[in-house]
Amino acid sequence: MIRMNKQTLSRSCIAIGICMLTASAWAQDASRPKTAAATAPAPATASAVQGNSAAGQKIAQSGTPQGAAACATCHGAKGEGMAGFPALAGQHAGYLARQLQHLAEGSRQAPVMAPMAKALSVQERADVAAYYASLPLPIKPVRGALPKGKDDDGAWLVERGRWADGIPACAQCHGPGGVGVGAEFPAIGHLAADYMQSQIDAWNKGQREAGPLGLMGKVAQKLTAQDIQAVAAYYARLHNAAAAPAAPAKP
Repeated sequence: MIRMNKQTLSRSCIAIGICMLTASAWAQDASRPKTAAATAPAPATASAVQGNSAAGQKIAQSGTPQGAAACATCHGAKGEGMAGFPALAGQHAGYLARQLQHLAEGSRQAPVMAPMAKALSVQERADVAAYYASLPLPIKPVRGALPKGKDDDGAWLVERGRWADGIPACAQCHGPGGVGVGAEFPAIGHLAADYMQSQIDAWNKGQREAGPLGLMGKVAQKLTAQDIQAVAAYYARLHNAAAAPAAPAKP
């Protein structure tokens, strides 16, 4: 008979749960038509709502008469993000719509964004989400070599995780290069360390929903400020290397 201690059993359960969630998310993403971003559905609410990217673009650029400011004011003209405000371009429509819903309902707390979300109707939130989902994600699904030593904590956390502390690899949920997986796991590979840290703090304070299986809430409790800086720095190096032009061949 194989005996497992509580720590090993817990790690196994978490790993199985992650595999099931990410496999489901990948399958859903793969089955979406390539043009679905313009009409991607918002998460389940009182009724299924189809987002319209053209209507969402107008809101993003000009706001609404009901008091929602233009999204571009803080998130950039093309959803590229600005200091203190995350990039939205290319995020999954379902994820964006759900976050707007949480902000409007108060289950996610953010003094600047909450009034904006509340000023949007369910339809308008779906429209904005569809618009930003239709824009290209500025990072690619690249993955670094599995680190052999812990001299680079960022690479180790992203590609391998720190299972001794119950922290799965970032790539296991958020995909290679942190490009996101489906509506549950957003793209994080292009986020600034300061913004990442603000969201870790929000989870630790109970100001954000903890996500599928409460996973991010648990992980947030175990990540240090140094961990966040290391992860952000690793992603930056990874994507800068991927974007660099190839060296010309020597004659």
